[in-house]
Amino acid sequence: MDIKVVFGNVLRQARKEKELSQEQLAFDAELDRSYVSKLETGVYQPSISTLFAIAEVLCIRPSKMLEQVELELSKGK
Repeated sequence: MDIKVVFGNVLRQARKEKELSQEQLAFDAELDRSYVSKLETGVYQPSISTLFAIAEVLCIRPSKMLEQVELELSKGK
């Protein structure tokens, strides 16, 4: 399983749990909405600074998001 796709799924789930649109997440994290869309679809992967900005908006520790990615990747093995 592709790590970018798994991260995108984790991001989408976290965003929906906070009831945020892609547009609102992007605005609050000072990102472009199309960039958030490409993160969620696995086209792009975030830099460390972007991961921290997104996590802050979602009120999640960046390490928690990465832990979820790791867990999902281990399920796919």
